[in-house]
Amino acid sequence: MCGRFTLTATPQALTEAFAGYAVPDKTPIRYNIAPSQPVAVITNTNEKRLDFFVWGLVPAWAKDPKIGNRLINARAETLGEKPSFKNAYKRRRCLVLADGFYEWQKKPGSKTKTPMYIRLASGRPFAFAGLWEQWHAPDGGEMLSCTIITTEPNELLRPIHNRMPVILLPDAYSAWLNPAEQKPGDLSHLLKPYPAAAMAAYPVSTLVNNPRHDGPECIAPQQTLF
Repeated sequence: MCGRFTLTATPQALTEAFAGYAVPDKTPIRYNIAPSQPVAVITNTNEKRLDFFVWGLVPAWAKDPKIGNRLINARAETLGEKPSFKNAYKRRRCLVLADGFYEWQKKPGSKTKTPMYIRLASGRPFAFAGLWEQWHAPDGGEMLSCTIITTEPNELLRPIHNRMPVILLPDAYSAWLNPAEQKPGDLSHLLKPYPAAAMAAYPVSTLVNNPRHDGPECIAPQQTLF
């Protein structure tokens, strides 16, 4: 699963990476984004701007928004089947903006896990494939939420974790954000592992285990990059 990630890119860098979409000047720098927190998204509503949704999908039919705590990730292989995701997969897709994410690697023969920071080798910001929903509360309020799609790991991630988030190639953004209703088979080819050769991973401090730590020390390398 993908349970923590970063968005440390400046608004200028985001504007360059996501040309044609309006980026707020005060987009916050985040080193340790956790579930239930606001995350930067671009939806398929044709509004052409970055917005902030709660991380943890709350389907429109949900009676309790706490269901989002269990729906921070969605498996690419079953999106068209799961009641929590199939309608959003057809109609409500989004980009979740990031420039790195964390996974915890088990040490052989030990219960200890090492936090690993994974990013593009270029250091550029990128987009996870995501789904979004609009939930209406009984009191008339609403919640806009999202989930990050995961797939099987590439060669870099395989020794670290058995899943990885789907990172879309830039030339896939327009297809993923097409507002027209899509059949599952129309988009499945986009939900593949990102090329391992274009990524890098390195161990970081256990500070990241606590979401209250949200500074550059979270991504400081503890050993040599590999």
